[in-house]
Amino acid sequence: EVQLVESGGGPVHPAGSPCLYCVASGFTFAWSTMYCVSQAPGKEVEWVSTINPISSYTSYAESVKGRFTISRNNARNTLYLQLYSLKPEDTAMYYCSRTSTGPPASQGTQVTVSS
Repeated sequence: EVQLVESGGGPVHPAGSPCLYCVASGFTFAWSTMYCVSQAPGKEVEWVSTINPISSYTSYAESVKGRFTISRNNARNTLYLQLYSLKPEDTAMYYCSRTSTGPPASQGTQVTVSS
C-alpha cells in the first residue's frame, strides 16, 4: 500500500523557515520523481515543486522560486520542502505526491503564515 505521510507544518511567522517532511512507503521511492503541491483555502490544488529521483533536477512554481527548496533522502524514503521568506499567501495545506496534478492522496500538513 502506497503511503505518504507529511509533517512539519503549523503556525509560522513570516521570518520563520519551517521544513516540511514527507515519509514514503509502499513503492520504490528512490526511482520516483516526487512533487509537492499545495491547496489554499477555497482554491484548487497547485503544483509547487518537483524533484527527480537522483536530485539532479528540481523545478519550482514562480510563486515560490528562490524561497522554497525541495530535496530528498532516498536512503530514508523522505522528501523535504524547506520554506523561507514566507508570505501570507503561502498559507495552505502542503502535500507530497507521485503526480503533479490531481487530488492529493495523503493527509498533508498545514502551514499557516501569520505575524
